[in-house]
Amino acid sequence: MAALCRDCFGDPGEARVCPVCGGGRIVRHGELNSLTMAHVDCDAFYASVEKRDRPELAARPVLVGGGTRGVVAASCYVARMYGVRSAMPMFKALQACPDAVVIKPDFQKYAAVARVIRGMMEALTPLVQPLSIDEAVLDLRGTEAVHGAPAATVLARFARRVETEVGVTVSVGLAANRLMAKIAAGRDKPRGFCVIGAEAASLLAPEPVRLLPGIGPALAKKLEAMGITRLGQLQALDARTARAKLGEDGLSLVARARGEDARSVSIERETKSVSAETTFEADISGTAALERHLWRLSEKVAGRLKAADLAAGGVVLKLKTASFVSRTRAHRLANPTQLPDVLFEAARGLLAREADGTAFRLIGIGASPLAEGSAADPPDLADPAGPKRLAAQAAIDALRGKFGAAAVVRGRGFSSPKAKG
Repeated sequence: MAALCRDCFGDPGEARVCPVCGGGRIVRHGELNSLTMAHVDCDAFYASVEKRDRPELAARPVLVGGGTRGVVAASCYVARMYGVRSAMPMFKALQACPDAVVIKPDFQKYAAVARVIRGMMEALTPLVQPLSIDEAVLDLRGTEAVHGAPAATVLARFARRVETEVGVTVSVGLAANRLMAKIAAGRDKPRGFCVIGAEAASLLAPEPVRLLPGIGPALAKKLEAMGITRLGQLQALDARTARAKLGEDGLSLVARARGEDARSVSIERETKSVSAETTFEADISGTAALERHLWRLSEKVAGRLKAADLAAGGVVLKLKTASFVSRTRAHRLANPTQLPDVLFEAARGLLAREADGTAFRLIGIGASPLAEGSAADPPDLADPAGPKRLAAQAAIDALRGKFGAAAVVRGRGFSSPKAKG
């Protein structure tokens, strides 16, 4: 079985302690030197950057966030021992960990650090796909000749370089595909280096279904109602049963439960925008009527973003007048979103400047540019109601998923004139 010392990057053989450097951080796996798909995740990124800049806080619980009415943007691992998590209301975090040091976030600083780390990743392989400010997936196929070492060694050197030159730590997952690399990266944090190969299915089998990315509370509850609580139970479903029980997504879900994932690393996303539009049967000039259509379209776009695991980095409003003149207006959002409320409010602001009595025959809304779904709706210190809004939307999505799209209709969507499109 291949082995690697993460301290000196040598081969320690079967020794529990590296005979070369005396280090104990040894990783072993039968496929260690052949796997090339990696997921890199910075450890408690914002908090780690702050501890780097204030060494006296190294052993202290640190929370990055706003005042007592704000939320936790990031918590260090010391604070997590007290049960503190990101997006938790700050007052609850301080109740759980009253000795925590609270630091106001400096997003420009974090972005600058992230750019340095991203540059280090891109020196390893051109196939780097950022997933958020502090994580990315890398495909190192074909790079062994360039670096003179297999991907595992290259990644271990990278992790050491980030720690020594940047001053923060990362965890690395190495596997045969993106899904398992992501799962591996989360198994041994912080400063982790986990390898998962052919044993993926057996390793996943006893795990709860919520471990699988994409299975949220609503789907987990649906699966539980079917008697499925472990990934092994999903793995056991044949194609016919998977379709019958889980619909068109059943086969994909079962495949992922077995650790299968055919996605490649994409440098540029093919999808440039996600949009929806409607053409009215009769021209509309009233602001209230236009807004009702805009709300319904915002909900459609939000649903399509979630289905594609994307988020809107900006909003584009499209209008066409009764005389077929097109108007397009755009607004960049402060943070990527999947929430229909956020899309609607941004588009409504654009609409207010155009709804001057002009009769329109078409209205549309688009999400552009796009971001990864994992970047959607991060904690916003200026919006303490954000977590409640996310929870409310999740509840609506769950009800619609169980009883159909018409199960919940919010007030903004009522009394709309007829349209087609």
